[in-house]
Amino acid sequence: MISRVILPLITLIALLTACSESAANNITPAASEGLYSIDDFAEQTITFQQAPERIAALSNGDMDIIYALGGSLVGRPTTSFDLVIEEAKEVEQIGSTHEIDLEKLTYVQPDVVLGHTQMNAKDVPTIQGLGAQIVLTDAQSVDDIKEQVLLFGQMLQKEDEASQIVETITHKVSEIQSVTHNESVNVLLVYGAPGTYMAALPNSLSGDLLDIAGANNIASDFDRLEAYPQYAQINTERVVEANPDYILIMSHGNSDEVKDGFLKEMEQNAAWSEINAVKNNHIELLPSDLFGTNPGTRVTEALDLLVTLFESASDDS
Repeated sequence: MISRVILPLITLIALLTACSESAANNITPAASEGLYSIDDFAEQTITFQQAPERIAALSNGDMDIIYALGGSLVGRPTTSFDLVIEEAKEVEQIGSTHEIDLEKLTYVQPDVVLGHTQMNAKDVPTIQGLGAQIVLTDAQSVDDIKEQVLLFGQMLQKEDEASQIVETITHKVSEIQSVTHNESVNVLLVYGAPGTYMAALPNSLSGDLLDIAGANNIASDFDRLEAYPQYAQINTERVVEANPDYILIMSHGNSDEVKDGFLKEMEQNAAWSEINAVKNNHIELLPSDLFGTNPGTRVTEALDLLVTLFESASDDS
């Protein structure tokens, strides 16, 4: 009698085991390989099987963040200024968000390319055609940079490191805002290329930095350009009326040439000579790696530079 009960049980166990093994063998790759996804600034969902190792960055800010998180690159942006990151100096230059060198990008065989939401949206099919993913971000504020850090931290599976970096940036901002009182310092932020000059508005990254540093952006109420909504055309009459204490010039490259060109344009209008910034020789060329582009985690250095600049102005007065 006992054997009649045991035999069916053994048979049932064997059947359940066989079914379990069959189910395990039929698990889809998506379920077995531990896939994870991130949502970039362009609302793309990008899925990874594992943390990508072959990464190409088209901007300096993205490059900085990847290295700050402990990652590395196989392709970096083409740049004219000296790199702070020693490990990146020997990395292949692949162009920029403005113009990608597809031949070099193909050569480095990236798994992931980091690009800009506006400038590189058109390049998504091309990058995907190379067999790579493309993650799009942009930074028009310090908060955006912190979001970039967190996003890349998710991508690299380094969330703890990303949180620590964000905490450092947040602490720096809080520290500056608690001690700075530069509201009386009027500033014109100029972004330029040879022959082209625009006033940076508060909704730009540099404008946000200026606001955190406590100074007054005289272009706050200038009409934004349709093609570049973070910038405005420089209106000489309104600049003279606002009488900035500082004129800060930014450029992605050829900074000295940009400053010289801007000064020559100023000289053609006698009204500029009455501006405080001109009379006190407070026309400053800001470092390209901190202001002409997204500085990534070095945004804390950019803030320190502005605070020091305005503190020295207070000491002189």
